[in-house]
Amino acid sequence: MGHWWERNIVEPGKLPLLLALAAFVLTFVVTRVITRLIRAGRGPFGNVKAGGLHIHHVVPGVLLTIGGGFGAVASDRHGAGGAIAAVVFGMGTGLVLDEFALILHLDDVYWTEEGRQSVEVVVLTAALVGLLLAGFSPFGVNDVTQQELQDRGGFLSTIAVNFLFSLVALAKGKARIAIFGAVVPLVALVGALRLARPGSPWARRFYGSRPRARARAALRAYRHDRRWARPRRVVQDWIGGKPDPRPARLPDRH
Repeated sequence: MGHWWERNIVEPGKLPLLLALAAFVLTFVVTRVITRLIRAGRGPFGNVKAGGLHIHHVVPGVLLTIGGGFGAVASDRHGAGGAIAAVVFGMGTGLVLDEFALILHLDDVYWTEEGRQSVEVVVLTAALVGLLLAGFSPFGVNDVTQQELQDRGGFLSTIAVNFLFSLVALAKGKARIAIFGAVVPLVALVGALRLARPGSPWARRFYGSRPRARARAALRAYRHDRRWARPRRVVQDWIGGKPDPRPARLPDRH
């Protein structure tokens, strides 16, 4: 284990990336726990206000991200400074992406249906960083044998092919499959071969003059969403908290 850690994490300079990922995930988890306690009126926590203004945690998140980012650029990735900057950057990114939906909508949608987008972005970001961390790159490793170089080259070739499949899946409107498909080869391949979602760039380009293909794509998307919407919502609620119910809409009076 020690040899693997030295060869694949420390020697290629991936320790700051690992620390940033750990700080990112831990900060998101702690932040969600605190916000859920505040929402439930439990614990010693409360919203931060200054002069009647609610200070969202994206504000310190931006400051930490800027400080950690510039610190990482100015530091040696093999030194203690780079490790500290990576932790600060990971913490800041966790705070910022936890309120990604607020930035996207320019509104306080944290506990609404739109607020689920923050959870999705955090999960996808963690998956992407985990993919970068897991890649057995031949660069930055000293004294690589010919066999090890071939193994690592083959691994990188597999990643490149999966990336192409993921791009096709992304063009077909399947963002989650595109992200996780870069890690799991069969997922990317299945996403690239199956029908595109209606309204995706692939569907607009290739289904425009094929009404049967458009109809099949719409039916498949409907069945998929109907089948997986509830399990996905359960997982999102477990991670980020259940959103507030939408207020009932009064009927229009003429």
